[in-house]
Amino acid sequence: MRILLVGAGGVGDAIAKIAARRTFFEQIVVSDFDRSRAERTIAWIEARHGPQGDRFLAESIDASDPDNVEVVARRHGSTHVMNAVEPKFVPTIFAGALAAGADYLDMAMSLSEPHPTRPHEESGVKLGDDQFAQAPDWEKAGRLALVGMGVEPGLSDVFARYAADHLFREIDEIGTRDGANLIVTDEAGNEIFAPSFSIWTTIEECLNPPVIWEKERGWYTTEPFSEPEVFDFPEGIGPVECVNVEHEEVLLMPRWLNAKRVTFKYGLGNEFIGILKTLHQLGLDSTDPVRVRSEEGPVMVAPRDVVAAGLPDPASLGPRMTGKTCAGVWVTGLGVDGFEREVYLYHVSDNAWTMAEYEAQCVVWQTAMNPVIALEMLATGAWKGIGVLGPEAFDAKVFLDLMALPLEEGGYGQRWGLEDRLA
Repeated sequence: MRILLVGAGGVGDAIAKIAARRTFFEQIVVSDFDRSRAERTIAWIEARHGPQGDRFLAESIDASDPDNVEVVARRHGSTHVMNAVEPKFVPTIFAGALAAGADYLDMAMSLSEPHPTRPHEESGVKLGDDQFAQAPDWEKAGRLALVGMGVEPGLSDVFARYAADHLFREIDEIGTRDGANLIVTDEAGNEIFAPSFSIWTTIEECLNPPVIWEKERGWYTTEPFSEPEVFDFPEGIGPVECVNVEHEEVLLMPRWLNAKRVTFKYGLGNEFIGILKTLHQLGLDSTDPVRVRSEEGPVMVAPRDVVAAGLPDPASLGPRMTGKTCAGVWVTGLGVDGFEREVYLYHVSDNAWTMAEYEAQCVVWQTAMNPVIALEMLATGAWKGIGVLGPEAFDAKVFLDLMALPLEEGGYGQRWGLEDRLA
């Protein structure tokens, strides 16, 4: 397996660092628009693990140009293209990978467009619609596009498939629930506002109309931040208020899993919700460029890009962050024994551990772990497929078994939890 990794930001950097401990691939080309970021990642790997030779190479790439993605992939004989940049680049990387004759993985899917007249009742263009529309092209080429293979979506979808296969006879609801107790401080130790993931992506998913799926109704939308609930997260995180957010799980799970309802709720907190609402009111969430005066003359700038530029790089927050983040799936219905059951399957990532082991903050590290495991599943043949598929299309148990197996036994050493929640 020869992998072209597109993007050496927080998640891409962590993907390469995690993969450096594995032996399932021949080569990873770490590429970025800023080649120095790719070089920095490889320098860290070599400092930690010794010289890598051609096992890791740095490259420049323009993720917005499908032809350039194809050229770089062909130059290195890449068999797999791993997309680790913002979802606005999905269409071009997706096209470049297919043109290069490579398989493709991403962690976030092609962007949505709200319904033109009823945005908070009906879905318009849904997340991933553009990619699923091209499934016949991937099938004809005999290639696989594994979409939504991060942590959420990704590991959450694996948990849902595991629950459907091994824990439930009939499922009422699959609800992804994400919460954390992370705190970021400034140099003086004061708590500050600093999102732990890409603010560009966070604005996109939090201010778009959330999508819900119901068997009798199909996909429909609600107002942002709707249906607040307090969810109790494990391992010391505790109760966190969660709200509906647009997310890929709701668009993926119903395609393969039989459930009466599918939701996604995110623990944002009142401060974060207030900031997001203010950005929207001021138009600072817009991706449409506006004319801005500068010393060199007028320039066109997207307001959302300005917001992103003004906040700390999420990859840089690790040393000033404390706490844990939890990704998981809450499932209700009838268990395999025919009795009512309610479970929460989850994985917790501790920032102190990820920083000590990988110098990566816990949110990006937790996201990065899952595509590496998925690539190993594909390399060994444990997962096989062609076309455009989500994580639910594959055997969950082999994934979770490898994830939990200790490092010294050839696994990833990441314990996952299963809580029965009925009294």
